[in-house]
Amino acid sequence: MGKRTTCVAMAAVLGLVALTGCSVGGGSGSGGGTGSGDVTLSLLTFETPNLTAKYWDDIIARTSAEVPGVKIKKLVAPSSEQRDEYVRQLDSTGALPDIMVAIDPSGLAEAGKLAEFSKSEVADWTDPGANSFNGKIYQLPTNSQTWQIYYQKAAFQKAGITTAPKKWDDLLADVGKLKAAGIKPFVIGGGAPDGLGPRWTFAQVMANEVYAKDPQWLGKLVNGKTDFSNPLFVNAATKMKALASKDNVDNLSATYAQAQQAFLDGKGAMYPMGSWFPAAPNKTQQNQIGVFPMPTQDGSLVLPVYTGGGLSVSAKAPDVAKAKKWAIEFSKLNADGGARYDGLFVALKGYKPPTGLPPLYNETLDLYNKAQSSGTVTPSFGNEGGIPALPSGFMPKVDAALNDLLNGRTDVSGFVATLNKQFKEFSK
Repeated sequence: MGKRTTCVAMAAVLGLVALTGCSVGGGSGSGGGTGSGDVTLSLLTFETPNLTAKYWDDIIARTSAEVPGVKIKKLVAPSSEQRDEYVRQLDSTGALPDIMVAIDPSGLAEAGKLAEFSKSEVADWTDPGANSFNGKIYQLPTNSQTWQIYYQKAAFQKAGITTAPKKWDDLLADVGKLKAAGIKPFVIGGGAPDGLGPRWTFAQVMANEVYAKDPQWLGKLVNGKTDFSNPLFVNAATKMKALASKDNVDNLSATYAQAQQAFLDGKGAMYPMGSWFPAAPNKTQQNQIGVFPMPTQDGSLVLPVYTGGGLSVSAKAPDVAKAKKWAIEFSKLNADGGARYDGLFVALKGYKPPTGLPPLYNETLDLYNKAQSSGTVTPSFGNEGGIPALPSGFMPKVDAALNDLLNGRTDVSGFVATLNKQFKEFSK
C-alpha cells in the first residue's frame, strides 16, 4: 500500500498495498500450529479517510467466509503512518499481531519473527520477489504504488501555464508564475501524526537525482561506501529546498487529511502525492485535476515505484498455515477494493482493474505503464523494501529533518549533517 504504502491508504496502502533471514513457518505451518481446527487470529489494520472501519470489517468478513475455521480479532494502529512504530511496540511486549497489513518487514524478518511465504504460495503474483530478503518472501507483493504530482488545471490556466512542465527549469518557472498570480504553488502536508508530504515529495526528487543516476546508491550507503554528503544526495536536497520552501507551500504543518482537503479545495496548485490519491476527488474534481511526473533536469521520464505492501504473518501465529491462507485469500478478494478505494496497481497475474475507476486513476496508471516501457523506474526513498534497506526507525528522523529544511530551521548542510549522525546511530 507506500507504504503509505508504505510506501499506501488512499493514502497509504490498502490492505494490499501505497511495507528475511531464516525460513520460518514455511508452507506447512510449522512453527506456529498444525493447520487444523478453529483458531482466532489478530489482524493489524489502519484507517484513513478512504479505508474506513466499515471497509475493513467488510473485507474481513468476506475473507473469513472463504477460509473456514478462522476468527479475526481486528486491531487498529493509531494512524496509518504510525503502524510500523506501533507493530514494533507490540512486538517489544511479546504481542506481535498474527497478520499485519502493509507493515515494513525490515528487522522483523531478519529476526525470524515473520513467516516465510513459499514460491508456490506467491505464484499468482507478477513480481513475487519484490521486497524479498535474500530471496525469501515475508510480505505478499500485492501492489505497486508510484509518486507523482497532481495539479489543479484551473490554477495553471490562471497563471498562464498551458502545459505541464517536463524539465526542472520549467517547473521552477511555473512556480514563479503561480506565485505571481497569487496562487500557492504546492500543498505538502507535514503535520503530525501522519503528514508525510515532504517525504513523498523528496522521494520524487531522489528518484531523479540519485536513484536514476546511481541505482546502487542505497547499497553503498548501507555498506559504508558513501554517506549523505554524497554530491548526488546533496543536489537532491538542494533542489528540494528550492522547490518546497515554506514560501511555496500552503500550510506545511497540515496533517495528511488536511492537506488532501486543502488541495481539493484549490488552496494550492500542485500536490506531490502517491498513486492512491485518485480515489479522493469526486466526479467533478476528477476532470479538474491532472497529473505529471516530477520533472527531471533534461526532461526524461523517471518515476519512483514501490511494489509490495501486502500482508505479513507472524512466525508465532497460533496457526501459521491458516494465517497465510487467510492473508493470501484476503489479498485476492481485496484486489478490486484496493484499486477502487486505495488507487493501487494490483500486481496479480492476469488482473484487470474493474470498470468505472476514476479517470485520474487511469491517467496515473498510464504514467506508470509509460515509465516501465519507455522511461526509468526507480525505488522510492523510504519505501525501498527488501535488502539493502535503511535501518528500522530511521525514516521518522528523515521526516523531521525534512520539515526543518523546508521550514527554514536548517539549511542543506545542516540537513545532511543531521542525517549522517542519525544514520550512524540507527545503524549500530
